[in-house]
Amino acid sequence: MLDQWLEREREQLPLWVPVGIGSGIGVWQVAGDSALFPMLIISASIALLGFAIGFHQRIARVLGVAALSLLLGFAAISVKSAIVAAPVLQKVWTGSLYGRIDKIEYVGARDVVRVELATKESQGLPPKVRLNLTHDQIGKLSLNVGTIIQVRARLMPPNGPILPGSYDFARRAWFQQIGATGRALGPVVVYGATGSSSRMPDIRNSLTRHIISAMPQGTGEIGAALVTGDQANIDPQDAQAMRDSGMAHLLSISGLHVTAVVGFLFLLASRAIALFPVVALRYPVPLLAGGFAALGAVAYTLLAGAEVPTVRSCIAALLVLLALAIGREALTLRLVAAGAIIVLLFWPEAMAGPSFQLSFAAVATIVILHESRWMKRWTERRDETWMARAMRGGVALIVTGLAIEVILAPITLYHFHRTGMYSAFANVLAIPLTTFVIMPAQAAALMLDIVGVGGPAWWIAGQGINTILALAHSVSRLPGAVTMMPAMPVWAFVMMIFGGLWFGLLKSRICIAGLLPVAIGFGAMLSAPRPDILVTADGKHVALSGQDGRVTLLRGRTGDYIRDMMLESMGALVDPIDIEQWPDANCSPDICVIQIRNGNRIWSLMATRTVYPIPELEMAAACRRADIVVSDRRLPASCQPQWLKADRNMLSESGGLAFYLANGVVHSVEDESANRPWANAARIYPQESQ
Repeated sequence: MLDQWLEREREQLPLWVPVGIGSGIGVWQVAGDSALFPMLIISASIALLGFAIGFHQRIARVLGVAALSLLLGFAAISVKSAIVAAPVLQKVWTGSLYGRIDKIEYVGARDVVRVELATKESQGLPPKVRLNLTHDQIGKLSLNVGTIIQVRARLMPPNGPILPGSYDFARRAWFQQIGATGRALGPVVVYGATGSSSRMPDIRNSLTRHIISAMPQGTGEIGAALVTGDQANIDPQDAQAMRDSGMAHLLSISGLHVTAVVGFLFLLASRAIALFPVVALRYPVPLLAGGFAALGAVAYTLLAGAEVPTVRSCIAALLVLLALAIGREALTLRLVAAGAIIVLLFWPEAMAGPSFQLSFAAVATIVILHESRWMKRWTERRDETWMARAMRGGVALIVTGLAIEVILAPITLYHFHRTGMYSAFANVLAIPLTTFVIMPAQAAALMLDIVGVGGPAWWIAGQGINTILALAHSVSRLPGAVTMMPAMPVWAFVMMIFGGLWFGLLKSRICIAGLLPVAIGFGAMLSAPRPDILVTADGKHVALSGQDGRVTLLRGRTGDYIRDMMLESMGALVDPIDIEQWPDANCSPDICVIQIRNGNRIWSLMATRTVYPIPELEMAAACRRADIVVSDRRLPASCQPQWLKADRNMLSESGGLAFYLANGVVHSVEDESANRPWANAARIYPQESQ
């Protein structure tokens, strides 16, 4: 009976290969290399079970492929992690360093220039460091890839999550081999230049600056992002409005942009070749046009920085062109699966990031939806007026947008704790405007700029971007436009993903069973408790959440980044109120004592706010009266609270903390990252520190 069901699903079974590879990668992401032996046992057990059944049966072959794909995924991420492993700075370092610029990025929104420097080991520093420079420090110097500079700087290790479940820059730095980050403290001195293996970064930066200067004011930053993928110059308010309206994907060079470029080049090449009968009659025009479009896709990917989302989209575009060239259906789930396998094997670290999950989930949703019978019936060609055809297309676009929004919402909430509620309707206008007006106008403007007459085309592109910005700000201000939730359990997210895959990748009625884990995961997401107290790893910043949804911060001058991270972790949209106005809070300039009512119990929290010393006897007495003590200093051994003392000593080992008082549970960053290599990296000590 099982073999009969698998026989009915035989066309769908290959689609589960990337799921198996991704599962192996996911095990490594959670447990690290320590899971190698258990993974070998599990995979061997699955394979032996298949062998015992007999490989003449389909279930045995399925088990064998499952075991192999699990091991393949685990091996891919393990090998990649070992290849990129590099020394990481352990403590803050200040001194003079020199290095070769390998990458340069102009961050206009922060008015800094960010460079990646290749250092020499003789300096006792990591091989690659990332440094922020100001324009005053650079002066009139010309910095390009390959330039050797010297500068006095302050470096620190790449930051891990500041709170449980928050963004982990240390993970990204590990796979980019960045061993330290920091900022310059003095003027930059240029010593010369070396030959660069690629001038593409300089071309990209020059093109970005050209687009910003050529387009109407306030639009060039987004215009540059659409062409080169450089989002560093976008105004933070515009970027937030794009995120809250669900249109932030337009700013990242991905499937939409690569598709537009490939489509434009394919159409241009096919029309140009058709003008030459000698070529068109002897050679297949689609094959020649596809080859030209493929070269353009690769060039555009390199120009946009060859980031993983762009590379992934380029691979998908090349597979589509290959399918067209050999006369196969251009867009199928097997094509999506093939692209996923390529990415997972060569860039396995991408799977844990939101970009991979969002893009593949969106593409798979589009394909599954448009392969369904009712959608095919709705969109099939028929004899009707152009208005009816347009209405039918509009309905299909809205339904597709709603389906994508439903599928992507859990992923967005898991990674960012917030999602836009009206993105489907906003994208109905934004995507066609970007694809058919803005990007063609930009392409025309760049070509016309060769002879210096691209101004009108830049103006058209600017008006399109102004329309998108107006739409983004309008949608983001609508009531209920943004939903925020606290961090959901990992198991709930995994259940929703697995259930969605089961429902979407199977054809028989058993696919409906996938809705059960989706419902369980969705219920766990909605019921995820909000942390009552959040403490950052340095002990300086504390956030409290009330039962009425209000939030307060220990320090009124908390930076925007820390404040936003804490609000997101608590799933709060409201602005924090002053700690002095918080109920049951008794604060002096040096210390705060807060009574927190939770259920039938009142918890007492004491937190220090300054570095000024407090007499030990007074501190010891205050600690005995408190359940929880938080401090950014090392507290004396005489400080013994009734439950937990989170001072510098403890927090240096545990990282940030999240308290759930109803259950008496504390989650720490260390609990989440203990087995990850970037949290236990091979540290280096600077040979000299000044």
